[in-house]
Amino acid sequence: MSIAATALPVSRPARAPLGPAIPRLIAGIAILALWEGAVRGFMPDFVAKPSGIVEVLPSVLGSASFLESVGITLAATAEGLIAALVLGTAIGLLMGRNLIVDRALRLWINSFNAMPMIVILPLMSLWFGYTGYARFATIVFAAIFAVIINAEEGAQSVSKEYLEVGRSYRGSNLRMLFDIVLPAATPYLLAGLRLAAGRALIGAVVAEFFLAIPGLGYFILYNSRTFHQNEAFVAVIFLSGFGVGFNMLVNAATRRFLPWYRRNET
Repeated sequence: MSIAATALPVSRPARAPLGPAIPRLIAGIAILALWEGAVRGFMPDFVAKPSGIVEVLPSVLGSASFLESVGITLAATAEGLIAALVLGTAIGLLMGRNLIVDRALRLWINSFNAMPMIVILPLMSLWFGYTGYARFATIVFAAIFAVIINAEEGAQSVSKEYLEVGRSYRGSNLRMLFDIVLPAATPYLLAGLRLAAGRALIGAVVAEFFLAIPGLGYFILYNSRTFHQNEAFVAVIFLSGFGVGFNMLVNAATRRFLPWYRRNET
């Protein structure tokens, strides 16, 4: 009898059927109960509470002003994010493959990346006025540096052996950029996309707060100042859910199209 025939199957530890769902659910219920009790016991009636948010949720989601604000903010965020991705990827790849460019720009990129977003808003309003152009510039500023930094790291992580093979086949610099460097840097670009998308959405909402222009930021500002805080919190919850959903979409796309990258993600 062969060893393979007599080998016993290796047992694996069984997973809990619900995993971490139960602790998360319990923690969420406890937070909501504490929030509801604190508002009912110590706060004025107009302060947002879970029961009030649930009560106004259908009317807010069906209102024309909310839907219009959602469309404006998401469209502006998408425009700014696309611009930041295109420009940031180009700059990051150039920095990653050219030492002179890297030395010239690295200090400034890191400095701007560390700069608080609220600091740049007064300048944007002076340069572009209280318009959508200022919001667009704020979104690009908020998102582009995360893209540049990750694209640069991705370009620098390319194996030298791959580049040597490309040169041995007399590949041009442009051909090696698109056929070797860019595919190898894709995981870094996806990480930059996740960071940039969140920062772009924050930039859009903060700009709408400060500039008082149409969008979800102004919707939240107007309702909170008119003592409709439950309605304002519906927009806050929508923004949070959109950010989480986008991150899950990027993770799903990573597992689908890059199965060799982070294989053990669940």
